[in-house]
Amino acid sequence: MTDPTIEPPVFDPEAIETARKIFAGPVAFLKSAPSLEFIPDAVVPEVAFAGRSNVGKSSLLNALAGRNALARTSNTPGRTQELNFFDVGAPLAFRLVDMPGYGFAKAPKDIVKKWRFLVNDFLRGRDVLKRALVLIDARHGIKEVDREILDMLDKAAVSYRLVMTKIDKIKPTELADVMTATADEARKRPAAHPEILPTSSETGLGIAELRAAVIEAIG
Repeated sequence: MTDPTIEPPVFDPEAIETARKIFAGPVAFLKSAPSLEFIPDAVVPEVAFAGRSNVGKSSLLNALAGRNALARTSNTPGRTQELNFFDVGAPLAFRLVDMPGYGFAKAPKDIVKKWRFLVNDFLRGRDVLKRALVLIDARHGIKEVDREILDMLDKAAVSYRLVMTKIDKIKPTELADVMTATADEARKRPAAHPEILPTSSETGLGIAELRAAVIEAIG
């Protein structure tokens, strides 16, 4: 990769090691919230993960935490529509929020409506939410269903960063094109971080940088 827009962001070794140690410590599932009344008290900073169905969100969360089954996928539509909270650190330092997947095929209109209201209300009302990480499948790039969540984040003034998943699944030349196009779109959006994070949960590429980016986001 020679195009500077597709080079992974550089974090200093100290930041990488600090993030590694934090995620090597306690990380545990806290609760699922099907509606805002069930979300935990806003007592620590939070970083949310968003992505359409089958983007590899659960696999990436597991790789981030170095655990095989921290986040699990489910075939039940109800679970898909919940906000899942994970505690990091003891004492508690911050939380990860696994947002419900979007763009699922053949979903009933009421399910899509529920998703929209839950996510939109959460984004607009969560003061401790420091950043959202929006996962984009490297094989497909940004799709219209992704732009819907990006628009919501822009309108809610929530800082977000785009994370490419499954970069091991495509050829380097194709990845370069997708990364460049994604970076071009990110630069046009008011709440988007300009640097894109390329990752692969299968090979571990970019996971150390992703951990550092999470710690950087919570300040």
